[in-house]
Amino acid sequence: MIYSGMKIFSGSSNPDLAEEIAKYAGVARANIELKRFMDGEISVKLKENVRGQDVFIVQSTCYPSNDHLMELLLIIDAAMRASASRITAVIPYFGYARQDRKVEPRVPISAKVVSNIIQVTGAGRILTMDLHADQIQGFFDIPVDNLFAAPILIDHVRSLQIDNCVVVSPDSGGAERARAFSKNIHAGLAIMDKRRPEANTAEIMNVIGDVNGKNCILIDDMVDTGGSISKAAVALKKSGAQDLYCVFSHPVLSADAKTKLDEAGFKKIICTNSIPLTEEKKPANFMTISVGKLFGEAIRRIHNGESVSSLFSPSHN
Repeated sequence: MIYSGMKIFSGSSNPDLAEEIAKYAGVARANIELKRFMDGEISVKLKENVRGQDVFIVQSTCYPSNDHLMELLLIIDAAMRASASRITAVIPYFGYARQDRKVEPRVPISAKVVSNIIQVTGAGRILTMDLHADQIQGFFDIPVDNLFAAPILIDHVRSLQIDNCVVVSPDSGGAERARAFSKNIHAGLAIMDKRRPEANTAEIMNVIGDVNGKNCILIDDMVDTGGSISKAAVALKKSGAQDLYCVFSHPVLSADAKTKLDEAGFKKIICTNSIPLTEEKKPANFMTISVGKLFGEAIRRIHNGESVSSLFSPSHN
């Protein structure tokens, strides 16, 4: 399909990332008006013509999740009613992704509910990164591009030249991610045997693999309260690990996560800017790697009808 042009709008969740994405894609970030009524209702107005345009809406559904999700939905609806040719929801961090299945009776599959709402509102495509559960792609009946932050993070970890290292998954569910990471940096692999008796609570039982005298790189897709990662750090130290590094995609960092990460004693903490952080929420030895170019290139290719598969290569940055 031939579009009359490209427009990149942004909600209020991550305007700096949206600005970087638009700059890389070669367009100015489109003008939008976002307001709040006194009762908390959100008001949206697109300040530019989008008729016949290929519209991209950048919005992470991070804290406050419900407000940012509602903003995204209203911007999608505004673009749809203004006759945009195609609307792509660009969601660097997809909230509600941890609620991707029924783990007990009488609970919703919240990720499916969110997927339905976004699709029904008028989005024709989804561009996201490091979904907590890959099966969420199947919740949509529209194209979904799930980018990976790993290539960018791997390139940065390589530049640190960490010797004698082991990549560690904080739980069995992340073993595949850790295995791929370890393969690309030619490191060993270890897995934490974790139990989660309730939400946001984790217990580390055992360390599976040899970490004695090794420099360990803990890999995860997100860090929320910091409980799992900090307890994994303690277990690794008890098992004889040397320097500890923490690498993850989404810095949710809620509650007292900063304190827990500080106490864990990581030599370096590396994540992406899929979620913006204020200075007071950043732990010590913290470093952010931008995914603006990754999303900007993906948007450029989607707009031009090109393949995005090469963006998954570890050599791409």
